[in-house]
Amino acid sequence: MSKLYLVPTPIGNLEDITLRAIRTLKEVDFILAEDTRTSGKLLKHFEIATQMYSHHMHNEHKSVEGVISRLKNGETCALISDAGTPAISDPGFLLTRACVQQDIDVECLPGATAFVPALVNSGLPNDKFVFEGFLPVKKGRQTRLKLLTEETRTMIFYESPHKLLKTLTHFGEYFGTDRQVSVSRELTKLFEETKRGNIAEVLSYYTEKPAKGEIVIIVEGKK
Repeated sequence: MSKLYLVPTPIGNLEDITLRAIRTLKEVDFILAEDTRTSGKLLKHFEIATQMYSHHMHNEHKSVEGVISRLKNGETCALISDAGTPAISDPGFLLTRACVQQDIDVECLPGATAFVPALVNSGLPNDKFVFEGFLPVKKGRQTRLKLLTEETRTMIFYESPHKLLKTLTHFGEYFGTDRQVSVSRELTKLFEETKRGNIAEVLSYYTEKPAKGEIVIIVEGKK
């Protein structure tokens, strides 16, 4: 029976993959991967020999039609990203929407997602939160930050290390430098680190100690 499986992969520590995820990746007819080189290492580690194809932000618009055709012919497919849960700031939405529109079953397995441990260990309120992902690089960035100045829920952002100081500086300008923030990087990896404090303190810390690795920023909402 045709089905699309959205399969989370570890965000760092390979032990975080589930037994169900490994079984699914072995049983499906083919796998779609954001980066076949990165995912190839994961599949090799767990002795998964399923055929893998490239599916990323630059080709997903073109590849969706072909994937849908294969699924409608009765095949099963697993979609994986480089790390974490597909479609969370990664490719996956377009294919999932197309499957829903074509009445093809979609199943998302539970598993690793970077923002959950970052939110939980931040020490900031997590009963209500809003996921913002990556802010616009240029166009729309100022508009988005202005809208968020009135946000009372805890806010979650993804950021690259070379843009961290710029983003924290903008947060200080729009939210105030006394606003509490938590920056988690390299989650589940050997050099995992979480730095907590107000924006001014955390900005000063990473000015003196440049950050490396994938980053999740948790920002306190307006009181």
